[in-house]
Amino acid sequence: MIQQISDAELEIMKIIWGNEKEVTLFPYIMEELASRGRPCQKNTLIVLLSRLVNKGFLKANKIGRRNEYTVLVSATEYQTVQTKNFMDKIYEGSAKELVTNLIFGDLLTDEEYEELRSLLEKGHEKK
Repeated sequence: MIQQISDAELEIMKIIWGNEKEVTLFPYIMEELASRGRPCQKNTLIVLLSRLVNKGFLKANKIGRRNEYTVLVSATEYQTVQTKNFMDKIYEGSAKELVTNLIFGDLLTDEEYEELRSLLEKGHEKK
């Protein structure tokens, strides 16, 4: 089961998920955090990365004095679990109620609405 992660841990995971390379190095994460206006102390980042390893999101491989981090939980896997948890908690598991709220709550742009409608039609055709 995929665990919940904190906002700070999620920010780090977004950086790692966005990295095109198979492994992510500590300095890369530090630079990305700083470029996003979220600089982090070295020790704080070490603790957060350690938590992500303990929670099963990352694998750390020590190469000399540095760690290489490899993703064990993809962004899609995490998003799917979090969406399901959100639907269960807020909409009692009803995807229809979630989509209804997105549409009638004016939470979608016209373009997003058309894309969603197209996806739903394509999904319906596959059945």
